[in-house]
Amino acid sequence: MAHLASLPTQKFIRYKQELLVLEASDDHSAAKRAGYELSLMEKSCFVELNGIVHHYHDSGPEDATETVVLIHGWDCWWMWWHYVIRYLNDRGIRTIAYDMRGHGWSDNDPKNHYHIDFFAHDLDELVNKLELGQFHIAAFSFGPFIALDYARFHAEHIRSMTFFNFGYLHNNQFINTFASTTITFVFNNLLRKLTWWLPAYIFARLVLSKNTVMLHDILIGFKSLGLCAPEAIDQTTQQITSVEITESVPEMVRAIDVPILFVAGEGDAIMTSENTKMLKEFARKGSYVSVPDCGHLITVELPETASELIWGQVKACG
Repeated sequence: MAHLASLPTQKFIRYKQELLVLEASDDHSAAKRAGYELSLMEKSCFVELNGIVHHYHDSGPEDATETVVLIHGWDCWWMWWHYVIRYLNDRGIRTIAYDMRGHGWSDNDPKNHYHIDFFAHDLDELVNKLELGQFHIAAFSFGPFIALDYARFHAEHIRSMTFFNFGYLHNNQFINTFASTTITFVFNNLLRKLTWWLPAYIFARLVLSKNTVMLHDILIGFKSLGLCAPEAIDQTTQQITSVEITESVPEMVRAIDVPILFVAGEGDAIMTSENTKMLKEFARKGSYVSVPDCGHLITVELPETASELIWGQVKACG
């Protein structure tokens, strides 16, 4: 590997220590979950991108001919992809699942720069340091914003993209102000202060998910709240609800001559299938799939379906 590897972040070290304690406990289920996550951590790597140490999970066959870069969503982290990673690796695909600055095991930005263009520059730096050449992208929720901004200047590196739970929302100043204030309050002032996972799960089950989610994935989602910098939530919320950014999305999609698969959850109340289908119409090489009985969290609600769709896109465009 051409770049100089960085030491693990304190977030990673603390998390690993917690897992080691759980693995040695008398709680068989907790010990099993900890053992699984510790095995995933064996493929964790660290690299400095634009002055900030980032975590990325690099796995799959050494002789893989296809690579998929996995970009997580808003207030999430790389671990949301763990099912997809295993599925794609088993089919000969290399996966790079990274944590954005201020998320997961990546360091927080001391300057608190959590804007889409900064995230896209980090992705560019990651691609260059790992010497990825050409690759595929899969992203969900907030992730496609990063992918599209990156693709504006580096489309030649991208073989295909798969976007989950992402679409075009008509916006105005009232929606911008109301949504930004409400989302920030719910996540930073309510959910982030919880010490028990159940209330957060009830919220997610009522608002975001149409399927029962495994306890392990509930805990993974709950942990992401504590690992994400509050400033990142505040700033990204302002961006994804701003009129300027939401109105620029169709043009960003139209400008890219790359195959894009838009995947909607039929029961997604946050980004409806109609929103997703509307955005697909702007794409030069767009295709659309609506997944029945699925909400906003497809990678944990229906991970096999999400994996199959990415795999299908890679085969079609590889």
